[in-house]
Amino acid sequence: MNLQEFVVNFANQFDDTELEVFAPETSFRELEEWSSLTGLAVLNMIAKKYEVKITPAELKSVETIEALYNLVASKK
Repeated sequence: MNLQEFVVNFANQFDDTELEVFAPETSFRELEEWSSLTGLAVLNMIAKKYEVKITPAELKSVETIEALYNLVASKK
């Protein structure tokens, strides 16, 4: 698992936001397309691709894609 791959996998959960918008320092909840459904898709992606369970509360506790990556990495 590496950060850039994680950013791409995260970005793939969005339908209308261009990949170029996503970077490790992106505050994902500020994106126009972010919603609770997108959050569920992200949690599902993490569970399937990385075999890590992140709770909704844990997702709410992080601000950036990199912080989420670090949280996932800490549970591997």
